[in-house]
Amino acid sequence: MHPKARNLLRQTTAPSDVGPQPKRAAAALRFVLLVGVMSFFADFTYEGSRSIVGQYLGLLGAGALAISMVTGAGELLGYGLRLFSGPGADRTGRYWPITIGGYILQMSVVPLLALAGSWEVAALLIILERIGKAIRNPPRDAMLSHAAEQIGYGWAFGLHEALDQFGATFGPLLVALVLVLRHGDYKLAFALLAIPGAIELCVLATARLSYPHPADLEAGGAKLATGEQMPRVFWIYLAAAALVGAGFADFPLIAYHFERAKVVSTDAIPVFYAIAMFIGGAGSLIFGRLFDRYGMRLLIPLTIFSGVYAPLVFLGGFGTGLIGILLWGLGSGVQESIIPAVVGRMVGGDRRASAYGIFTGGYGIAWFLGSTAIGLLFDVSLPLVITFSVAAEFTALPLFVMTQRRLAD
Repeated sequence: MHPKARNLLRQTTAPSDVGPQPKRAAAALRFVLLVGVMSFFADFTYEGSRSIVGQYLGLLGAGALAISMVTGAGELLGYGLRLFSGPGADRTGRYWPITIGGYILQMSVVPLLALAGSWEVAALLIILERIGKAIRNPPRDAMLSHAAEQIGYGWAFGLHEALDQFGATFGPLLVALVLVLRHGDYKLAFALLAIPGAIELCVLATARLSYPHPADLEAGGAKLATGEQMPRVFWIYLAAAALVGAGFADFPLIAYHFERAKVVSTDAIPVFYAIAMFIGGAGSLIFGRLFDRYGMRLLIPLTIFSGVYAPLVFLGGFGTGLIGILLWGLGSGVQESIIPAVVGRMVGGDRRASAYGIFTGGYGIAWFLGSTAIGLLFDVSLPLVITFSVAAEFTALPLFVMTQRRLAD
């Protein structure tokens, strides 16, 4: 590794010798909280819908393979398009406009699911929601990384993800309440999600007006890139994250299994999802703090714990399935907070949107391939689904170890 790259990468495991300026650190914390509230209402909206889209697609006539393919294709576009939105944000410097455009698309299509008359139309709206997320995430995470320079990457991304996941907790709970009170009225549930979607756009406007230039939060402004190419350790780390993503089943397919096998009642499935999101959010807060202290070594036990969700979810009864969902939720929080926290310190400030775009783009392609494989195996044998999932998760472990050693050298 080039000496300059090694010095920069070492910052991921060793605290900076230069403490943050108190005023800038306070402003950075406020920015993280504001973006977190923004994400709270965003996740309230789209995670509320995602807690029932598996059942909804099934109700409209889709089968297991179709559900897995739709959710997988959504993830493919939702992550793959970040290969373009991230570099585009770095190239144009229009971080806020790109972020705002993505949020507007995402918040608009969710309530339209109430009007879907076929599973094909619903599938299109589900995919458009993922595209909206693809557009806005890399520039948003790049802006968030400037604040993270002041308060710690683990804490910044962990705090943001906690608020994000808590929104993902209340959305499904609202949906579950509607389904119980209105006897399975999916259309009303989707329509009501327009309210938190509108609130999110108002908070988004507030964030844009309050922090027009988030790069100013970083001491001395955004750091210059260390080169045009990503460091080699970045690609090793991406391979590890891709394996984790490939082995992680989408919740709509898990929900489909729960309903088909009568493990969990239809009304209780969104509650399971809400519990998983709460665990992910709480874990992000705790492990974000621990990450700033212990670095990447924390990923090893967390990957092992979350990796055993599959046999519990797909072979167990109600109680075992609940434990599996708790581990699934923990893994989901880790993938959305700690894993991206490492990426922010691998490149300079004006290349971070590109780094996040490339990283999450590759991750999403692996997620799509894994979702497709899991969907195909689901109709053949549940033990094969479990074997594939566990093998992918555990194969990532030596790559995480290799990444940790390279960052520590």
